[in-house]
Amino acid sequence: MSNDFETLLDKGKEEAPKIKIERKEGEPTSAFKGASWAALVVGVTAYLIGLFNASMQLNEKGYYFAVLIFGLYSAVSLQKAVRDKDEGIPVTSIYYGISWVALIVSISLMAIGLYNAGSIVLSEKGFYAMSFVLSLFAAITVQKNIRDTQRARERD
Repeated sequence: MSNDFETLLDKGKEEAPKIKIERKEGEPTSAFKGASWAALVVGVTAYLIGLFNASMQLNEKGYYFAVLIFGLYSAVSLQKAVRDKDEGIPVTSIYYGISWVALIVSISLMAIGLYNAGSIVLSEKGFYAMSFVLSLFAAITVQKNIRDTQRARERD
C-alpha cells in the first residue's frame, strides 16, 4: 500500500530544472565559504559586544581585545605556515616555531586571564572562551577557503 501512495506522490511532482554552479576543482563550495565567514563574524562580533558591555576596567577590556587580535593573527599565520610546509613551499623553522608559540601563548593568555578574572562570573568566562575559540577556528577556515579558491583559479 505504501508503494502505491509513493507512486501517486511521485506522479504529481514535476522535475525542477537543475542549476549547475561552476566551481573549479578543489574550490570550496559557496555554502562552506559563507558558513566560515558567518562563523568568523558571529564569533568576533559576539566577543566584542560582550567586551563592550562588560563591567570591567578599560585596561582589562584592552587586554582581552589584544588577546583576541593576537590569537586571530597567530592562528592564520600558523595555518599558512603549516599549509606552505605541506605543499613544499619553503618555510623557515624559526617562523614555523614562532607561529606555534604565538598561538599557544595567545590561548594561554586567554585562559590565564579568564582564570584570574575575579569580577567575571563563570557564565561570562565561558562566553568569552567559546567566542574566542569560534573566532580562531573560523579565521583558520576563512584563510583556508581563500587559499583554496585562489589555488583553484590559478590552475586554469
